[in-house]
Amino acid sequence: MQHADTIQFPQGAVKTATLAELQSCQAWNRALQSKCKDHRYYEIIEETLQDSFEYHHLLLQDDSGNIRAIQPVFFVRQNLIEGVPGKISSIVDRVRKILPRFLTMRVLMIGCAAGTGDLAACEEKDEMWVANALQASLSNYAKRNKASLVVLKDFPATYRSKLEPFSANGYARIPSMPMTRLPLHYNNWDEYFRTLSKATRKDLRRKFRKAERAPKIEMEIVSDITPLIDEIHPLYLSVHERSPLKFETLTKDYFRAMGQRMPDRARFFVWRQLGKIVAFSFCLVCGDKIYDECIGLDYSVALDLHLYFYTLRDIISWALEQGLKYYYSNPLNYEPKLHLDCELVPLDLYVMHTNLLLNPIFGRFLKYLGPTRHDPVLQRFPNADQL
Repeated sequence: MQHADTIQFPQGAVKTATLAELQSCQAWNRALQSKCKDHRYYEIIEETLQDSFEYHHLLLQDDSGNIRAIQPVFFVRQNLIEGVPGKISSIVDRVRKILPRFLTMRVLMIGCAAGTGDLAACEEKDEMWVANALQASLSNYAKRNKASLVVLKDFPATYRSKLEPFSANGYARIPSMPMTRLPLHYNNWDEYFRTLSKATRKDLRRKFRKAERAPKIEMEIVSDITPLIDEIHPLYLSVHERSPLKFETLTKDYFRAMGQRMPDRARFFVWRQLGKIVAFSFCLVCGDKIYDECIGLDYSVALDLHLYFYTLRDIISWALEQGLKYYYSNPLNYEPKLHLDCELVPLDLYVMHTNLLLNPIFGRFLKYLGPTRHDPVLQRFPNADQL
């Protein structure tokens, strides 16, 4: 392992390693083994999403030299007002005519470039130790690498007690755009459908009838999308480009690698009409949960046939047939999820400026940049107070 970047902290030391060096490190396989997105997922995103991110791995060792965690981190140049509408955005745009990099900073991010963050302890019981070790060392590591901000990216709210050392030591915790979850305690789609409001049932019946009057739509499920990659990737991009918040752009190599290297978890749902692919969805199945990672749609038919709802019905029906207990979907597009009785799954950002004089001011300013402040639908969810 390389040691040029060693940082000492009271309980041990942090060292850096390349992905190539980790291939022969047993601790790397253990670090994320209990997570849905395990070490294979992080290897895939590092190898296939290279353009915007600079990836590093932090080996956290205790005083005895034991590796207690291998935490994936990455550097990115981030526009801090991405997705912020209205007055703030227009003011910043005017300032940027004079100072092009205003509120655009090099950021050290802890977590995953394409998904939620996790503490990568080799043993789950060590997660509190890992949180303390990271809090004690990340600021120095960021400064050495000329980053102005440290951000723990999209950590589920279940980590809040373990991440308390960050909140207590200068980090501002702000809500990120949440995921949503639908508990699947039903025998089939029809039973779930009957629990929805009368207005939602009426609206969905109308949408489904319209799709059923069109030429038949057929679904298949594959774990390796490689033979279809040239057909499905443009559909993904067409949805991605419409999103108001863009962080990562998934590549053809990403989708290929997911099916080939994580076949136990990857599921690609593909819908065809008259032999042509009109929609696909990439999901990860982990234990009793299914995570709907992304969707691709052919907009020449998707809006007219309400394919978003059509595909959702098929995925939920399949999940119920498999005996899965929870359906998770990624952030954004909250209006339909509200009417489908989904609940919010809060995600948190922990943010600190490496300049200790600026950090208190910056922390207060961040409250106005928080992405959830600008989505009017979120507050209508029953558990919005958990954000």
